[in-house]
Amino acid sequence: MLKQMRVRVILAAMLAFFAVIALIAVLVNVIDYYVVTRRLDQTISYIVDFEARGPRGEVPKPPGDEELPRDGKPMEPRDGGKQEDMTDRPFMELPDVESNYMTRFFVVRFDAEGNPSSVYTDYVAAVDETSAVQYAEEALSRKASKAYLNEYRYEKRTTSDGTVIVFLNAGRDLQYMRSLRLLSILVSCGSLVLVFILVVLFSGKAIKPIAANIRRQKEFITDASHELKTPLTSISASVDVIAIEHGEDEWTENIRSQTGRMSKLVSELVTLSRLDEDLPLPNKEHFSLSNAAWEIVEVYQPQAKAKGKSLSVDIQEDVSMVGDKTAIQQMLSVLMDNAVRYSDESGEIRFTVSKKHSKAEIEVFNTCDYEHPPDVSRLFDRFYRPDSARNRETGGTGVGLAIAKAVAEAHGGTIKAACPSGKSMTIKVVI
Repeated sequence: MLKQMRVRVILAAMLAFFAVIALIAVLVNVIDYYVVTRRLDQTISYIVDFEARGPRGEVPKPPGDEELPRDGKPMEPRDGGKQEDMTDRPFMELPDVESNYMTRFFVVRFDAEGNPSSVYTDYVAAVDETSAVQYAEEALSRKASKAYLNEYRYEKRTTSDGTVIVFLNAGRDLQYMRSLRLLSILVSCGSLVLVFILVVLFSGKAIKPIAANIRRQKEFITDASHELKTPLTSISASVDVIAIEHGEDEWTENIRSQTGRMSKLVSELVTLSRLDEDLPLPNKEHFSLSNAAWEIVEVYQPQAKAKGKSLSVDIQEDVSMVGDKTAIQQMLSVLMDNAVRYSDESGEIRFTVSKKHSKAEIEVFNTCDYEHPPDVSRLFDRFYRPDSARNRETGGTGVGLAIAKAVAEAHGGTIKAACPSGKSMTIKVVI
C-alpha cells in the first residue's frame, strides 16, 4: 500500500512538473515564432515600399528565345535634378543601417493574367531568376498571403497591374528558431530527469507521516482484534452453558449469531491488515488454480442448491499460477459467497476459470434484483453496502470484497465489477 502511495506521489509530482515545463517551453517557442515572424514581415514591408518606387528586373529568358528586355524605367528627376537609376540604387530602407547590408531578398512580379513580368534578384546570391520564378509560382498557388517557403518568408500583394511577391531570406532566423526549439526540448527533458530523481529521493520523507499513521492503524487493528477474541470466546462459551442449563431460545440464538458475526469481522479485519503490508504474501508457490477452484466450488454447490439457485461451473483444466494458494482460495470463497448470498431467489450463478494470453481469468456471474444499480466503483471499498437492509438479512460485513481486491492486487492482478442494469452482477479477476 505504501509503495503504491509513493508511486502515486511521484507520478502526480511528475505530471504536474511536466505540464508546467511543457507549457513554458511551448510559450517560449510560440512567442519567439511570433516575434521573429513579425520582424520578418516588417522587413518585407520595407522591401515592398522600396520596390513600389519603381519596377525592375527581368523575366528569365526561355530556352531558344531572345533575351527579354528589362521593363524597369528610370525614375523621374526630383526637384529638377539628375535622373536616378532604380536598378543601381542600393537598398537602404531599414532603420538599422547595418541591417540593410545583411538583408537578402528577391522580388517577382506577375501581370494580370498571372504570367511573370519581371524578376529582381540583385540582393540574393543563392537564387537565380529561373528558381525565383519557380518559388513565386508555388507561392502564387497558395492561399496564404504570408507564409514560409523553404528558407524564405514571402508576402503577396495585389496591385492594379498584377501581383508582387517579395521573398525574404529567413535562413538564419529559422535556424535560430530550430535551435531554440531543440534547446527547449533538451532543457525540458533534462529538467524532468533531474526533478524525477529529486522527487524519488524526497518522496519517502513526504509520505513518512502517512506511513506512520497507517502503521498505527494496523497496530490498533491487530491489538484490538486480539483483545476482542478473548471476550468473544468467553461470550460464546457462556452462551453454550446457558443453552445447556436453560435450553435454546431466541436470545441464545441471537447471541450466538452476533458473536459469530463479530468473530468473522475481527478475522477479516486482521486479514485486511496483513494484506496491506509491503510483503503480504511471503509464501508464494506454483499451484494448480483449477484444482484450488474446484475445492471451493464443491463447498458452495450444496449451499446454492439448498437455496434453490442454479450454479453452473466452467473450470478450464491445467490453469496454474504462482501465488499464495490459501489467499487465492479465500478470494474465490469471498466471490462465491457473495454470489450465493446476494443473487435473487431462484437466481442463476456462473463460475468460470480460464487462461488467456498467459493470464488467469476468474469470472463470477449472478443474477440479482437491485432497485437501483450499485456504485461498482465503490463495491470493493471496506464496509460499502449497496443495500444495507439486505446485508443485515444475509449477515454480510461489507469487508469480503475488499479482501478479494487486496488479494488480487497482492498477486499483481486486477478485479472489476459490472452491474449495468441492477439485474446481473459480474465480477472478473485477471492475474
